[in-house]
Amino acid sequence: MEKYRWRFFRAGAVDQVALADGDDLAHLDELDQKLWVALSCPTRGLEFDSRTLEFIDTDHDGHIRPGEILAVVRWARDALRNLKDVFRREGKVALAAINDETPLGKELLAEARHILQRLGRPEADAISLDD
Repeated sequence: MEKYRWRFFRAGAVDQVALADGDDLAHLDELDQKLWVALSCPTRGLEFDSRTLEFIDTDHDGHIRPGEILAVVRWARDALRNLKDVFRREGKVALAAINDETPLGKELLAEARHILQRLGRPEADAISLDD
């Protein structure tokens, strides 16, 4: 099996791996953690949605570590047809993007349709956080 070809960029005096697309995420578990810039990230005080960070922080210690990142990537792999959808900044997920070939994806799709039905939008083709 051929090793994944990572791309790097330099910020300050540090070379960092570029996580630019779904393929990068799909191979993240292959990246030696010595190349990770940070091995812990707080769930508060960042310019990032704290509710999302708290969801990722499965041991609820206020920090996200590599194992939790890799677990959420595996979850996203099962939930979505293509990890490129993680990089979309639309504030919604197309129902067609949900992977209905996995048990998790089937459950998520059923729940999304249930929510949209209850909101009076059974024909909607996407669901948002606001929904």
